[in-house]
Amino acid sequence: MQVPARFDYEVAASVEEAIRLLERHGPEARLLAGGHSLIPMMKLRLAFPETLIDIHELDGELRYIREEDGALEIGALARHQDVLDSEVVRERYPILWDAETMIADPLVRNMGTVGGSLAHGDPAEDLPAAFMALGCEVVARGPGGERTIPIDELQTGPFETVLDPAEIIVGARILRAPQGSAYTKVKRRTGDYASAAIGVALNISDGEIRDAGIGMCAVGGQTLRARGAEEILEGQRPNMELYKRAGERAAEESEPSEDARGPVEYKRDLVKVLVVRALEKAVERAGGGA
Repeated sequence: MQVPARFDYEVAASVEEAIRLLERHGPEARLLAGGHSLIPMMKLRLAFPETLIDIHELDGELRYIREEDGALEIGALARHQDVLDSEVVRERYPILWDAETMIADPLVRNMGTVGGSLAHGDPAEDLPAAFMALGCEVVARGPGGERTIPIDELQTGPFETVLDPAEIIVGARILRAPQGSAYTKVKRRTGDYASAAIGVALNISDGEIRDAGIGMCAVGGQTLRARGAEEILEGQRPNMELYKRAGERAAEESEPSEDARGPVEYKRDLVKVLVVRALEKAVERAGGGA
């Protein structure tokens, strides 16, 4: 029988109260939103929070998906299913829709939150890689006020982030929709974490690729950005040889380790293939072609 260690329980009625409770209880306190990652870790005695601060009552503040002034804003308590159900996401940010269709199962998608996926710092989480490709900004609030964190600066290692102990993620912001985007993934079975996954976002201008972003999931100690592969794509006309070169470079930039999901070289080969697939789909959606 899996039972968590003893913990205290608090309920926050506002973001400000959640911050005050985090300050009061210190670094051993954890926020409880969807709980689909934290609770299993507690049951396995891999996490030992002394206090859980329940933020379910903050839906009115933090559960939204909206476009304002051309930017997509997603509240931290938006559920994965909310993202799937959003027409603006499906039409203008299909990389997020792709990624959400591949996340776990209906139970997790209905309970798990966008903010939780970001704050957890899991290198095998899908959403951070999709957000990485989109150049997302993470909005956090703490005792010192609100700040914006570039997505590629959020994680510092496996299950570690730059968030201060009393900070809470309140949302994510994507400044502009790319013309084309896609997310591709290989996993051992339905609902499993990725063996490897790739997100791509780009624009096409005068027949050339511009503003390419590539996020890599499950092939390093944190979510990775394939900057070298992005540079290969910039200013080039879409074609299969270009995609393969970008895939080769992304594989070199990956940092996989051997585990139950495969050896290192297998995962690097997956990166090569998935980059090509994601680029093909993203370029097609942008109205270009190889």
